[in-house]
Amino acid sequence: MENLNALRVFVRVAETRSFTEAAKRLGLTSSAVSKAITRLEQELNVRLLQRTTRSVGLTNDGASFFEHCVQVLAQIEDAENALNRATSSPHGRLRVHMPVGFGRRVIVPALSRFIQQNPDLVLDAELSDRSVDLAYEGIDAAVHIGELADARLIARKLCNLRFVACASPEYLARHGTPKTPEELDQHHCLAYVLMHTGRYRDWQFVKDGKAYPKSVSGRLNINNAESLLEAACSGLGIAMISNFIAADAIRDGRLRCVLTDYVGIGPQVSVVYLPSRNLSPKVRTFVNFLRELIPGDPDWDKITPQ
Repeated sequence: MENLNALRVFVRVAETRSFTEAAKRLGLTSSAVSKAITRLEQELNVRLLQRTTRSVGLTNDGASFFEHCVQVLAQIEDAENALNRATSSPHGRLRVHMPVGFGRRVIVPALSRFIQQNPDLVLDAELSDRSVDLAYEGIDAAVHIGELADARLIARKLCNLRFVACASPEYLARHGTPKTPEELDQHHCLAYVLMHTGRYRDWQFVKDGKAYPKSVSGRLNINNAESLLEAACSGLGIAMISNFIAADAIRDGRLRCVLTDYVGIGPQVSVVYLPSRNLSPKVRTFVNFLRELIPGDPDWDKITPQ
């Protein structure tokens, strides 16, 4: 088929059963419509319309061809609409969810730029460490750390986290520096407590490809990474903290890393959203913003252990 416009002309003639009415709807002359149908029939080598002085009707071949043309033109219209949506500016309300620590440290400080670049968007951002159901709660996109439990979601990797064991210089001066994970048993450890289970998050160490998980807890256990950071900086013990949270304190000397030979790659950070035939401009814009904001080798991975 050399010209899809011929299909549109044919469909209008078939729908109206009139060359004149079809021409009126298409903004063409009756002569142009008649010539288009004649060329189409010649190209296909089949008669599509039965013409009389009073009416226009479909032949059997024409009726079959008409059904296919309607489907083809509908698919083309869908594709054009999808392209228009993809290239249109994002607008409306965008609901996103992100973990507290990662959101506060990494994403929220950059949101002013995102909002300035998208003046027609209203951003509702929830920061919490709870599990969310995007479909049920009407959330457009979420930042997720770790493995996905919902296979329906589309995930775009942002980076990997690393967890570093660290303590204040004052604490290490008083209690010494552990050389192996086993030596943590002689230290005050500040654990992350999982309040919904009452358990403590294991500390994951890796050396030469071998994992050394360690169960720890101490006299102070907190369910918030920022508070663990503050406790470690104040000399209360050793904490295992995400490097993006600990980076500034390590750079300025408030914390020193320990067991640096045992630092491995941590969980993956992804931006996730529900699958759709056509990703909305507002979600696409937010996903692209995060992927530009968070490179595969973020700055917090470049901290030098002390």
